[in-house]
Amino acid sequence: MKVLKFGGTSVGSVENMNNVKNIINDGEKKIVVLSAMSGTTNQLVAIAQDINDGNPNEAIEKINKLHESYFSTIDNLLSNANLNKDVRAYVSNVFDLLVESTYKSFSQTLENLIVAQGELLSTYMFNSFLKQEGISSALLPALDFMRIDAFKEPALDSIKEKFKVVYDNTEDSEIYITQGFICLDDQDEISNLQRGGSDYTATIIGAAIKAEEVQIWTDIDGMHNNDPRYVENTKPISNLSFDEAAELAYFGAKILHPQTVTPVREDHIPVRLKNTMNPEAHGTLISSETTENGIKAIAAKDGITAIKIKSARMLQAHGFLKKVFEIFEVHKTSIDMITTSEVAVSLTIDDDRNLNKILLELEKIATIEVDKNQSIVCLVGHSVVNHQDTYKLFQILQDVKIRMISYGGSKNNISLLIDSKDKINTLQKLNDYLFELVTL
Repeated sequence: MKVLKFGGTSVGSVENMNNVKNIINDGEKKIVVLSAMSGTTNQLVAIAQDINDGNPNEAIEKINKLHESYFSTIDNLLSNANLNKDVRAYVSNVFDLLVESTYKSFSQTLENLIVAQGELLSTYMFNSFLKQEGISSALLPALDFMRIDAFKEPALDSIKEKFKVVYDNTEDSEIYITQGFICLDDQDEISNLQRGGSDYTATIIGAAIKAEEVQIWTDIDGMHNNDPRYVENTKPISNLSFDEAAELAYFGAKILHPQTVTPVREDHIPVRLKNTMNPEAHGTLISSETTENGIKAIAAKDGITAIKIKSARMLQAHGFLKKVFEIFEVHKTSIDMITTSEVAVSLTIDDDRNLNKILLELEKIATIEVDKNQSIVCLVGHSVVNHQDTYKLFQILQDVKIRMISYGGSKNNISLLIDSKDKINTLQKLNDYLFELVTL
């Protein structure tokens, strides 16, 4: 059985929902994971923020506007009077819940509850649409089986066990529809897998059922060799290894959640990236296979803060780096890049919520310099550090000020830290010249 995930754009209009129906209606059993309709999650986050800010009237205004837009979609999607009435009633109950939420004290649990409604709405609507079209389908409620543990990691053993129970107790159907993104935490409270988490849901389910393949359907022809939002003349990559895809996702390739390939790589379950608007395109196949060596793709990650920790007296002292890393661990802040010299260590973080607390502790043991508004540009490919043409990238970037370089930590990745204002220029330069050196 295959697992197919469709993103918010893919279910963002009646026309696109019809495209999804045509893609999945091929006579084969499958599990379909849906995101919220495009724009819904952002609106729900804004509603939660209004509640947090003590602006219930503004929240209710947004709720009513979103409610009206869903009624409009339902009327265009469902011509069957009974199904139309049923879905309208379901949607109204959801929006009544949202209105009730405006009278409650804000908490993370309340925000998670509010944001979760997007996936519940899209799956209920789409399941009813399939029934109208005469397609055998059934809902598998994600909140009945999707769990994360105390470390916010998928509880895979529990998921496998609970999924089997839910699946076995659901009427036999051709299409099984479930929600991406949402889950319960270790306290049985509604939580989620963070933005882009529907991809993660699909591969978690794929691993749980030992799927033949997981397909991620979005609005672009697979993973591109550079960021098409900023760079002209990018091209889709036909094949990537799990290692290459993981590096690209972590360092900014927006088409994939950073943890997407983790659940399936051990069982060698391939992941295929496809375009809902152009289903005939090959897309990108992510698997255990590696193809040619050299740089295949470039990604960029913004919002980076660089910290230089300088201590001529202590850097070589036993245990100094351990003290540094413990400070970041205490404040639950991950490190992306790190370089060292005789008297200093430089590192980067992408979460600066606890930066001031971290700096206060670091200043007790060293002199600190901080650079904000940085970007990591990541060049990815199989054995990239060993490729004969890799050295040429530094000639290409001679006009770009590079703050840090991470080279050799992984055979598949070279990372450059630059000022964010230089990012687009850097990506374009690399795209214009670098891919002429490597056959893709």
